[in-house]
Amino acid sequence: MSSPEIRTRRPAELALTIGVFVAVFASLLPLLRVVESGSWVPGAVVLSAIILAIGYICRWFRLPAVAVSLVEAVVWVVIVTVSFLRDTALFGLIPTPESVRRVPDLLRSAFDAIVQGAAPLPPEAGLTFFIVAAMGLLTIVIDHVVLTARMPLLAAVGLIAISLIPSIAVPGPINVVAFVLLAVAILFLLRIEVRSRHRSKAAPQTSRSVAGGVGATAIGIGAIGVVVALVATPLLPAPVTAGGVGNGIGASIDPTLSLGDDLRRPADVDVLRVRTSAPSAPYLRAVTLSTFDGDVWQPDRSRTLPLGDADSLGPVTVDDGITLTENSTLVEVQNLVTPWLPVAFPAVEVTGLNGDWGAVPANRTVVSRDGSSQGQQYRIVTDQPRPTLEQIRARSADGAGLGPELLALPADLPPVIAQTAAEVTGASSSDYDKLHDLQSWFRGSDFRYSLEAPVEEGFDGSGADAVADFLDVKEGYCVHYASAFALMARTLGMPSRIVVGYLPGTSTGEMQEKQTVYTVQSGQLHAWPEVFFGGVGWVQFEPTNSLGVPTNFASETLATGNPGETPETAPEPAASASPLSTIDPLDDGLPSGDVQAGATRSATAAVPTVSLVLGILLALAIPAILRVLLRRRLVASARKGDAAAAWRSIQDQALDLGIAVPASESARLLGARLVAEHGAPSDAMSVLVQAIERASYAPGHRLHPERGQEMTDAAAAVRGSMLRSVAPARRLLAVAAPRSLVVRPGSVYAGTVQAGSR
Repeated sequence: MSSPEIRTRRPAELALTIGVFVAVFASLLPLLRVVESGSWVPGAVVLSAIILAIGYICRWFRLPAVAVSLVEAVVWVVIVTVSFLRDTALFGLIPTPESVRRVPDLLRSAFDAIVQGAAPLPPEAGLTFFIVAAMGLLTIVIDHVVLTARMPLLAAVGLIAISLIPSIAVPGPINVVAFVLLAVAILFLLRIEVRSRHRSKAAPQTSRSVAGGVGATAIGIGAIGVVVALVATPLLPAPVTAGGVGNGIGASIDPTLSLGDDLRRPADVDVLRVRTSAPSAPYLRAVTLSTFDGDVWQPDRSRTLPLGDADSLGPVTVDDGITLTENSTLVEVQNLVTPWLPVAFPAVEVTGLNGDWGAVPANRTVVSRDGSSQGQQYRIVTDQPRPTLEQIRARSADGAGLGPELLALPADLPPVIAQTAAEVTGASSSDYDKLHDLQSWFRGSDFRYSLEAPVEEGFDGSGADAVADFLDVKEGYCVHYASAFALMARTLGMPSRIVVGYLPGTSTGEMQEKQTVYTVQSGQLHAWPEVFFGGVGWVQFEPTNSLGVPTNFASETLATGNPGETPETAPEPAASASPLSTIDPLDDGLPSGDVQAGATRSATAAVPTVSLVLGILLALAIPAILRVLLRRRLVASARKGDAAAAWRSIQDQALDLGIAVPASESARLLGARLVAEHGAPSDAMSVLVQAIERASYAPGHRLHPERGQEMTDAAAAVRGSMLRSVAPARRLLAVAAPRSLVVRPGSVYAGTVQAGSR
């Protein structure tokens, strides 16, 4: 290699090394959504920096490419050993057989954390080892692809795919900073690599047209990332795990009432299987929220006792004369990764759990101390108070003896909330009747369930201002109904809180031990309010229009059956409870117009699926579109007399058809092989070979406008003949997945030619 070329390559190699480091770092940032920040962040960053620095030093001394990768691999082994396996290593540096035996244990620990944990995962030792070691290997691979093979486009595709994995595993907003940083780093790599080839005397065939074409391709690759990240990824369904044992990060529960994005997912997954001794499936609670600061309802952070402790889930206490009905519910978790266990209310006993679990006596919820709900199978025993209508009306909801947070209201609460509550309940005297009036008002024809209207109107939340907007627009989903009901109850002097959990499941038609099996889907994630009545306890209400089971208490005079038998507290749900994703209204006396609205929303729910399909099709079509655009640029340059552009179009066509274009083969030899073996016309090929040889040996006279049309026609004839010489399947593959977008002619991946084939 000549000294001018060395002087050209070394600054380019330094710039490429820096670009690779920034790109790898940017692909690491989205992991912060899945794993809590810890030692793995600086560990991965430092390891990547050291590997790239070692690689640059090795190339400075002109070591062979294989030697560079081997040295980087040795450095990776040493650093990983020092960081995680030092106690079993020789001199703390050299791994021993014991060190190797430790690796599967660390990987198993990492995979268990991924399968059983809830994002963000704690950075325990196994997970930290896995991330740091994987990022080191990724750095070695990307370094080889970019600096040895000089294929930054291929590296870009890999880095974009890796950076999207956290978004797919834990759907949420795109990390804009990481995405932009990665895009800039990729474009920087492309630019530096193109400029280095353009300036090198060893590549006289490179021209401005080729550089411009690669720039267009770079923009196209960025477009692929944008389409996938901004269109397809948010529409992907939650990852599905099989059976009762998870193999990925499944559905989860958001305890902050930010349920809008979860409910708007286009596809549901089964999260629970339930069967119960009760006449129908119960609501299953996970978290209660009692503190409201005007903007956010905060999850309760009450004292937790070990599950099984005598005081963790004590007996239900009610006034004399109020019946308690005992039921048993069996829950099998299929695809739900959360530390909050879905349980029926009020639970007095939960058995069958694996791991360390605690119970919150104040709200009878159950939470994990060292794992998650995934794969659990457990039984819940409940004692449900069943007061009659007369008994509930005789009791007040004044909050005596309860914490002040259950009645607290922000100082700047919009007046419309209290005014509306007073207007709706003005004709009723008892606390229960007032709450029943509120429930009936929300479930009436004035309100409409909608997952989209809140977003369009800008109040996709549960704060006081969002509630005021909701009361004006009268469209929203469970979060708005529950928050509005709870705040209106507080303005009437009644203690309230919000519960996050799941609606009653849908009957599968299957029977086990004479009990109906219900399935609960991710789209049935729900929020509802509760109000405390003295002598009865917390009573749930269901204000969400067209969903769930509205709370009603039957009069003692209407009770049927044996004398003294207590009637049920509420009408039982239909055999198939309505999933949140389909929003089919229950048969609870709503006007037929709501049925039509539910059907309309079901049709609207199909729109994201169509968008997903169109987004995927667009992403799949982008390589072919980019190939057409790049070829047009080359043809336009060839028409102006650029021989390098005309020859590059032939090389790219050969690569797309799977034909080798090695660096060791001259233009004349390649042309002869394409004529002899791949159907290229000899006269047209002769025109192109003479033009590229003239341009290569006379670099100051690369443009020959007078021969532009002749070269363009010759190149078109050669490309057409090569296409016709291959099978239709190979031709289709060349169009749909053109290799020339990621493989450069003359690179190590462009193939080799057997000696006998020339």
